[in-house]
Amino acid sequence: MSAVKPSLCRLSELPPGQQGIFFALLLDRVRGATRDGKPYFHCRFADIRRTVSLMVWSDSRWFSAAADWQPGQFYKLLAVFTEDEKYGPQIELQQIRAIEDRDHREGFDPKQLVETSPRDPTHLMSELRTLTTKHILDEPLRGLVLSLLETHADALVRLPATRDRAYPYPGGLLEHTVNVAQNAIHLGERYAQTFPNLKPPLNLDLITAGAVLHDIGRVLELGEEYPLPSSTVAGRLGGPLVLGRDLVRDAAREKGDINPELVQLLEHILLTSLYPPEATGPRWPMIPEGLIVQYADDLDLKMGLYVRCLERDQSSGPFTDLAPALPGRQLLKARSV
Repeated sequence: MSAVKPSLCRLSELPPGQQGIFFALLLDRVRGATRDGKPYFHCRFADIRRTVSLMVWSDSRWFSAAADWQPGQFYKLLAVFTEDEKYGPQIELQQIRAIEDRDHREGFDPKQLVETSPRDPTHLMSELRTLTTKHILDEPLRGLVLSLLETHADALVRLPATRDRAYPYPGGLLEHTVNVAQNAIHLGERYAQTFPNLKPPLNLDLITAGAVLHDIGRVLELGEEYPLPSSTVAGRLGGPLVLGRDLVRDAAREKGDINPELVQLLEHILLTSLYPPEATGPRWPMIPEGLIVQYADDLDLKMGLYVRCLERDQSSGPFTDLAPALPGRQLLKARSV
């Protein structure tokens, strides 16, 4: 008697140990080697609610084929879903092929596999313009920020904030930018009241401009591929911090009406790294406005990671599984308050 063919299902609905046929997006495919030189591919597939890893070793029948799998493309897979205590969600691959036209008749819909921002991008862009207009009183600086938003509006709406961590979906960059701007403005106003004798006082124009433009370099760092844009040559060579600074510097030079000191301080805020700087690399914030923008950015990225982990976790215990985006960390989810 022949075995029953598994029915089409969703990757996110498979319980551990069950075989299924499903559509998935290849997030990335990284080639590496073990300590003894044995090559492998580490691949990650995902639907809208679950991300799984697939290890393809050199002695696997899939090793040669894996070299041609393209991140950002959709595939149809037959696999067994497993949960590894150390490495998290995995699949054991049995069959795989790229999506074909006939799959659309069987229910393939890329919108069901790719996350998008839960907030309307048109509203988010309008909100960002409103924050800029309301909280930047210096007219030339306000004009600079608004012109950059208009020039790069399409990319801001299209791009993720990160490729696979916080806000990793189309519209995520805009969602994250609005959050950072709102938080930074609130903190700036709060600390301006707390430290009224600071000379010069906290510059709320700088805080707002720095928050709104803190990730503007992403529009040049990432390409136009959907749904996972790859890094451009400029993005890999310069990185988003330098690219963002250059966009602001060039736009300010073209306008020619902005206080040069304001431009210099805004550039400094944009070059402030979230990570410990190298001796010859980006500096820590040397002005309090940069500190506020840095922590507003860092807080929102971490909050995005926590919420994403809690919302997507499917484990049965009181704690979440170890999430790749939160290495070595589990979150408590069994709470009543």
